[in-house]
Amino acid sequence: MTTGVRRRMGVEERRQQLIGVALELFSRRSPDEVSIDEIASAAGISRPLVYHYFPGKLSLYEAALKRASDDLASRFTEPHEGPLGSRLLRVMRRFFDFVDEHGPGFSALMRGGPAVGSSTTNALIDSVRQAAYDQILAHLGIEDPPARLELVIRSWISLVESTALLWLDGRRVPRAELEVQLVHDFGALVAVSAAQDEELGALMRRVFKDEPGDGGPFGTLVTRLVSLAS
Repeated sequence: MTTGVRRRMGVEERRQQLIGVALELFSRRSPDEVSIDEIASAAGISRPLVYHYFPGKLSLYEAALKRASDDLASRFTEPHEGPLGSRLLRVMRRFFDFVDEHGPGFSALMRGGPAVGSSTTNALIDSVRQAAYDQILAHLGIEDPPARLELVIRSWISLVESTALLWLDGRRVPRAELEVQLVHDFGALVAVSAAQDEELGALMRRVFKDEPGDGGPFGTLVTRLVSLAS
């Protein structure tokens, strides 16, 4: 027979619970629309107790965005096995899993949400972008990228970001098609730059030599581009 006595949480355990509750609410509504009272109620504690663990609303929002940014950055981690196009497609699927499940929270992270302009939030956003950049370089097997390649990768990451934000506003393009399109976008951006830079061209020939001629994302892209020119 249980006594119904509730176990008292430690400080860090309670902090993590509040962050989790906040993220769950942010997955359904913009953080701007979620009050501390709602978070306290969902966590089963009083509003003053929330402020015992977090000095203000901004600090709780920043802590929740930190957890979200760590999760999002981890979506770019992928084993270095198989064709690059297939790897990038798996990354895009995991990325859009996050976007799909945490739409308002994703928008808040990328746009700053109620913490917009804070140095902490800006640093979180930059950390996600840098993690994505580092992972792409690792997949390409390149430590010191040519200037054009750095521009391509960072431009593509911005494209993925902005595409996801636009997609959330109505979801007018099927998600699976968009994931493939973004992988195609990467291949196209690299191809255009490689055509103007011999060093980059040599690097990309090495990277893409194991790509399947058909069936893979990059092979499909080439086939479709050729059909447009015929």
